[in-house]
Amino acid sequence: MQYGICNLSIVPLRLEPSDTSELVSQVLYGDYFKVLEKRKSWSKIRFGFDKYEGWIDNKQYLEIVKEDYDRLKNETPKLSTDLVEFVQDQDKQLYPIPLGSALNGLDIVKHTFDGNFIQEQYTKDHLVKTAFLYLNAPYLWGGKTPFGIDCSGFTQMVYKLNGYKLLRDASQQATQGEALSFIEESDPGDLAFFDNNEGQIVHVGIIMKDNFIIHAHGKVRIDRLDHSGIYNVERGMHTHKLRVIKKIL
Repeated sequence: MQYGICNLSIVPLRLEPSDTSELVSQVLYGDYFKVLEKRKSWSKIRFGFDKYEGWIDNKQYLEIVKEDYDRLKNETPKLSTDLVEFVQDQDKQLYPIPLGSALNGLDIVKHTFDGNFIQEQYTKDHLVKTAFLYLNAPYLWGGKTPFGIDCSGFTQMVYKLNGYKLLRDASQQATQGEALSFIEESDPGDLAFFDNNEGQIVHVGIIMKDNFIIHAHGKVRIDRLDHSGIYNVERGMHTHKLRVIKKIL
């Protein structure tokens, strides 16, 4: 088994080993992973954080040894907290890194960092505050940063920045936590999931107080939440059909 770490800011994770293949997620600076299969130009990887799999360009990561991988997996994540920060290499070249980048492997990639970071768990009431860091970020299928993010990437990153682990996709996240019967039972920070006409869960957002929800739809935005789903006041219509509410914490 081989192992790797991302030493660049935002690297695409593809469905297939091709630059034209679907973007399924992003590998952020400091993310570590197992290399399941290595070809001439591409590697299939599995994230250490959430076990998500996809293909990454071999030129866009650094190989590490098993001992480093195990250490990173066992440490509490140390995450950058500014919209954009920089790390510096041994030649004093700067590399930009986005909000939520992992800093535990700085010694492995031989970079230094002088910015703000967190390495702790926050209480549940801090989740919505963190969610506002992504407000108005454009929607991007597979995205995980304030420069482009999808619905489940948004919820995963918000929880991660508060010290909690969510799976990557909305359908996977819906398997976590405790189901609630009514919106009135929910607290700010709980997750609401929404399905399509085939009953597949395809969307997720973070519940706020007073029947509002913050979610990624076109952009990270705030809409009304009722028993039918998400109501977009600007469009005068429901945009998503409520399936279940989950209390994760």
